[in-house]
Amino acid sequence: MHIAVSGSGPALVLIHGWALQGDVFAPLVERLSGQLTLHVVDLPGHGRSREDATPLECESVVAAIAAATPPAVWCGWSLGGLFALHAAATRPQVQGLVMLASSPRFVREERWPHAVPAPVFAQFANDLADDFPATVDRFLALDLMNTDPARADLRGLRQRLVDAGAPAPRVLEAGARLLQSADLRGVLPSLRTPSLWLPGHRDRLVPPAAAHAAAAVCPAGAAKAQTIAHGGHAPFLGQADEVAAQLQHFITAQVVTAAGRQPTMQ
Repeated sequence: MHIAVSGSGPALVLIHGWALQGDVFAPLVERLSGQLTLHVVDLPGHGRSREDATPLECESVVAAIAAATPPAVWCGWSLGGLFALHAAATRPQVQGLVMLASSPRFVREERWPHAVPAPVFAQFANDLADDFPATVDRFLALDLMNTDPARADLRGLRQRLVDAGAPAPRVLEAGARLLQSADLRGVLPSLRTPSLWLPGHRDRLVPPAAAHAAAAVCPAGAAKAQTIAHGGHAPFLGQADEVAAQLQHFITAQVVTAAGRQPTMQ
């Protein structure tokens, strides 16, 4: 599995969402590499890991990432949040968890209304398989429509992601299955790893209520949810400065220091 490492300082693992790749985090890498050591993952079948045969399943992916990274805060965006949350619940090397426009469950049910119907993901998978460039372009355009077109970190990003090509067909199907079936709500009541939940206010795939509901189930003082006011499903693109600041503050305040201070949410 390809993991790009850059920067210096406390370690942060970044895990991208379904059908994209680690390059999508370029705006965060630009803002954080001066303060943090960034481990940017390309999930199996995606990007530079296109030929990696690791199953796109929580335990398999987490085991591979954990074996290749030091103790760190893990940040998962969208689908990537399932891997980060699983890691926080099972790996002591995870010093903190950031759920970025992500949820413990992506599909709506009677006891979890903070999600979209399963057919939405099925349709998205069909669209990706039928016309990957157009689907990615429409998806990213929703998050970039209110941003400054002169921003250097966004110029060419959409084209770069499209030019990288679609992920392997097997992982498109596996990602759809995982999004539709995964349910990690059961780990939340005992999740003592400090966690920060960052939903986008305009997100149509993961409603902000999901993050706030999940944080409320975690042990008292261990979790905080903060909605990104103008963010969509990829708030680190349109609101990169705010997301980077939230990450930096969380890591500085919550990671166990060399002096052994115990983390608590503020």
